[in-house]
Amino acid sequence: MLKTADDMIREVQPHIECVDVAAAKKIYDENPDAVIVDVRETHNADEAKLSASVNISRGLLEMKVHQVCPQASTVILTHCGGGGRASLAAHTLQQIGYENVYAITAPFEEIKKTFG
Repeated sequence: MLKTADDMIREVQPHIECVDVAAAKKIYDENPDAVIVDVRETHNADEAKLSASVNISRGLLEMKVHQVCPQASTVILTHCGGGGRASLAAHTLQQIGYENVYAITAPFEEIKKTFG
């Protein structure tokens, strides 16, 4: 049986830290070296981006994240358009050794309103 993207998201979410926007903002404000990673495609980030985020599309995450987050202990908040890709990305980051990863599982508009 083939898995859908929704199946995969449901499968990884119990193994990662999913946070709402308020919790994400608190984590970000309490960790001055925290990094917000926008895992949407580049064209989406070019249209609308958080002022404090760095865009690494999910397909390139494993290849580029070390340039932005060289330490395993870096606090990383992933976000996308609705939380699905952010969840999958957070799981991937944990698999490659990052210890403090959070997926913001909220619509982009809500995240943008809070983070600017």
